[in-house]
Amino acid sequence: MAETFQTVCPESGQRVDAYLASLRKDLSRAHLQRLIKEGHVLVNGAAVKPSAKLQAGDAIQVTVPDVPPSQLTPQELPLTVVYQDLHIVVIDKSPGVTVHPGPGHPVGTLVNALIARYPEMAGVGGEQRPGIVHRLDAGTSGLMAAARSPLAYQSLIRQFRDRQVLKVYLALVRGHPKPAEGVIDAPVGRNPRDRKRMSVVARGREALTEYHTVRRYDGYALLEVRLHTGRTHQIRVHLSTLGHPVAGDPQYGGRVPFLRRQFLHAHRLGFAHPATGEPMEFTSPLPEDLRQALEGLATGD
Repeated sequence: MAETFQTVCPESGQRVDAYLASLRKDLSRAHLQRLIKEGHVLVNGAAVKPSAKLQAGDAIQVTVPDVPPSQLTPQELPLTVVYQDLHIVVIDKSPGVTVHPGPGHPVGTLVNALIARYPEMAGVGGEQRPGIVHRLDAGTSGLMAAARSPLAYQSLIRQFRDRQVLKVYLALVRGHPKPAEGVIDAPVGRNPRDRKRMSVVARGREALTEYHTVRRYDGYALLEVRLHTGRTHQIRVHLSTLGHPVAGDPQYGGRVPFLRRQFLHAHRLGFAHPATGEPMEFTSPLPEDLRQALEGLATGD
């Protein structure tokens, strides 16, 4: 059954999508923007754009339609499951695997594999991306959590939004960053000249990346990188902007001869269990291709 709720804006100047996102942390901003564009959000009885600025006293009505069951194709594909229970599943994603279907890849994704193994996930949180609460780029390996229940979906979405999730990556970069550790605080948005790329732009969304050097090699450095926000391509963009692109990442200037994909691995993931509140933390070792790359650098091969 569709949900309808009403609210009155307490102060002027905020965008309607931003205000609703702050009010309803179980609904992503992208989801709210879709609802607004589809006419499910009325301000003083009229449809608006997501960017519309609110005035104090504006009456807002939001209708959240029922999520239809997923029409995606279940596929029995290899999955490395690190942890599972009735509410969540934690996957160690292989490189080259796309998280969810999209133009050009309707099948063969992590979502297709998940709904085949866990049919109850279909429709949890959305028709096209059931259970997905965060993403990894296709070329990135490592830990991902997915929701098997509506309760888990809402809890994990809220934890990611409130920056309560531990997200630590291992990245090999070209050169030696100076200083050896630091924080990159630079907004990230679509590149105005190439919509397939992201870049640091003045009107981008807040993005905060913390790094420290684990080991130096000849011409390269292994970094441990902690994400405090989760923008598209955030680590790759921030490190490239720093002048030290991720090795093996041709999109942002890191092409190297000894890697067939970007050296970026989701190494640690921590969050509170959606049902019990128990702290949970998982660790994934570097996959074989990345270990071999480091061994080659260490021996000079």
